[in-house]
This record gives sequence, structure tokens and C-alpha cells, in this order.
Amino acid sequence: MNAPRLALAAAFACGISLAAAAQADEAAQADEAAQAGEAAIPGVYDAYQARTDYQLKCQGCHRPDASGDDQSNPPMRGVVARFLSVPGGREFLGRVPGVATVDLPDHRLANLVNWTIHRFDPAHVPANFQPYTKEEIGRLRQNPLRLERAATRARLVAGFAKTHGD
Repeated sequence: MNAPRLALAAAFACGISLAAAAQADEAAQADEAAQAGEAAIPGVYDAYQARTDYQLKCQGCHRPDASGDDQSNPPMRGVVARFLSVPGGREFLGRVPGVATVDLPDHRLANLVNWTIHRFDPAHVPANFQPYTKEEIGRLRQNPLRLERAATRARLVAGFAKTHGD
């Protein structure tokens, strides 16, 4: 290879390396900014992981915006934190099949549930909300709701009107 071609090839390779490094740096900064923006969520130790777990484990049924379908995959957007204000609602959130049987360790599931509550229904999070812990999630998921899920949900949702004046 002659000298001009070698110099051109070296410059091209250097340019590609610089562009890749800049792109990686931008991606890292975006991830840090996203995590910093959600880092203050109570009970969420890793917002990026929670968002990723939601994308991989939940949004296929509940949709990316948590709007659900009102049939087999109920909406969470604007609703999920309301369960925390009715008797049995907190336990319900830890026992629904999608939560209780998901293949995540308890600490990541607690992280995900806390993130989901604050992400999709911040207006209804009670002022005295105590984040789910890995121990609580571990205990709740030992007794998942199955056939009684829909009836239990309907009973709890009916209680919303009493606690929220709807």
C-alpha cells in the first residue's frame, strides 16, 4: 500500500474510532441522566434496571404506556397506586400472577414494583407509602392469586370509590 493510501486508511480508522467513542459517551451520559432523573424514587435502587425489567417482563401484556387492555391485562396507568389505599390492595399487587410468578429475584421484583407504582400512577401514591422490600415481595409471591384474581381485583376496584370519592 502506498503512503497516501495508508495515511487515508489510518485517518478513516481513527475517525471511526472517535465517532464510536463519542456515540458510546453520549449513550452513557443519557443513561446516567435517565437514572439521575428517577433516582429519587422511594424503594427503587436502579431505575434503569426497573425500566428494562418492565420492558422485558411486563409491557408485552400491559403495553409500554401501561394502558393494558381492560380484559386479561388490566391497565396500570393511573390505577396501580390506588390499590395501596384499599384494604388488601397492597397484598394484591404482590400476589397477581404476573408479579408473583415472574422469573426475577425478589430484590429486582421489589425494585420493579416500586418503580411501576411511581412511574405509572404518581398522583395516587399515598403520602405514607412504604416501598415494597425484597422480603415482603418474597412472602407475597409464595401465595399467588390464580383463578380468584379477577374477582379480587373487581372487589378492590369497587373500594376505590369509597377511598377516593369516585
